Amino acid sequence: MADEPDNLVLQLLRRIDIKLDRVVDDVQDLKVRMTHVEESLAGVNRRIDRVEARLDRIEKRLDLVDQSI
Repeated sequence: MADEPDNLVLQLLRRIDIKLDRVVDDVQDLKVRMTHVEESLAGVNRRIDRVEARLDRIEKRLDLVDQSI
């Protein structure tokens, strides 16, 4: 019996299992990378907000904004 080849379905299931493990690893890597992208984007948005606030103060100080709004 030990000389008998494995069942074809069992072979296919083993290959699927190996490929699925790779997919799980790839998805985990993508999740980590996506988290980094989101954190970086949040940092960029904070900087833009600060620049906008500074620009608003400069415009007010130089009377470049319409005060009637």
